[in-house]
Amino acid sequence: MQFKQVIGQQPIKQQLIRMVHENRVSHALLFAGNPGTGKLAMALALAQYLNCTNKNDDDACGQCPSCRKMAKLIHPDLHFVFPVHKADNRELSDNFLPEWRKRVLQSPYFDLTQWMTDIGSEKAPGTIYTKESGEIVRKLSMKSYEAEYKTMIIWLPEKMRVEAANKLLKLIEEPPAKTIFLLVSNQPAEVLGTILSRSQQIRFPRLADKDLVQHLTSVDGISAEQASFAARLANGSYLAAREVIAQSDDQAYFFDRFIWMMRWAYQRKIFELLQWVDDLASQNKVKQKNFLDYAIRMIRENYVMNFGQADIVYLNSEENEFSQKFARFINDRTALPIMEEMSLAIAHLEQNGNAKIIFTDLVLKMIILLKE
Repeated sequence: MQFKQVIGQQPIKQQLIRMVHENRVSHALLFAGNPGTGKLAMALALAQYLNCTNKNDDDACGQCPSCRKMAKLIHPDLHFVFPVHKADNRELSDNFLPEWRKRVLQSPYFDLTQWMTDIGSEKAPGTIYTKESGEIVRKLSMKSYEAEYKTMIIWLPEKMRVEAANKLLKLIEEPPAKTIFLLVSNQPAEVLGTILSRSQQIRFPRLADKDLVQHLTSVDGISAEQASFAARLANGSYLAAREVIAQSDDQAYFFDRFIWMMRWAYQRKIFELLQWVDDLASQNKVKQKNFLDYAIRMIRENYVMNFGQADIVYLNSEENEFSQKFARFINDRTALPIMEEMSLAIAHLEQNGNAKIIFTDLVLKMIILLKE
């Protein structure tokens, strides 16, 4: 991957390029930030730039043998570690390399749920097992095959077992020559503290709306209107922007489910709400999370609507018509608690909680919050 293919983040690109030119790339870099901000894409671009044999001032050439292999993720000096689910004696990242390459080549902007679904383990939390650390030591103890640098990209190091993290720490403290560790983390606070202290951290901010719109229109072929709408709702995440676009097919379903959850909760219709729960619980986890993301957005937009600022309310005509009557229920007292309960439900789904219990708890909380 080349830097020009990474969405936005120009200051970080310039910082990394300058490091390479000045020959002061840290042996351990930790890219930290929210999902969808380009951390993995940037790690791939840096790995390619480091080993390009004909690099330009601001990017890899994309044509040399090293670049071509890096672009296909088959360079012998490019190594990956990522969360998996132990099954059938498969607990190493290398056991899942074909699926990993397919996912990353499709797009390096994805989350753990998508990845675990790809490997048939949607309900598993994803773990980097202790045995993986032995593989890291083995690979990095060997000389480079072709490249100047051996590059080890560790995606979501916060998913490492403690034993594996401790072994990684020893390598980072005494790294083999010409070895670069690129750690890509969504939650750096959960990474072993001593690894954090020995890594140079680079924080990835949210993507600018203009960068999202530019990529969505010019690369993804999305209409300018749809791209602008998605960027507004994406909160600086390309992954979220793509989810907004993908949800357009589910929009009517989500809108209907949201209306009836709120109506029946307000009316305290327990039987109807339990039927509602059964319906949501029967959907796959991605759709369940997407609904909750949609519901959080609707609460936020209804709260903002109360301030009479139509230019910052992003609702379609059907949503707007419903919200003209519903917005009065979403006020200073209810808005934040409702969104917090929905965010908590998302967290519980990500932890593989029972969907029926999670949604039952949610609708009971809605009854209380809407009636207080």
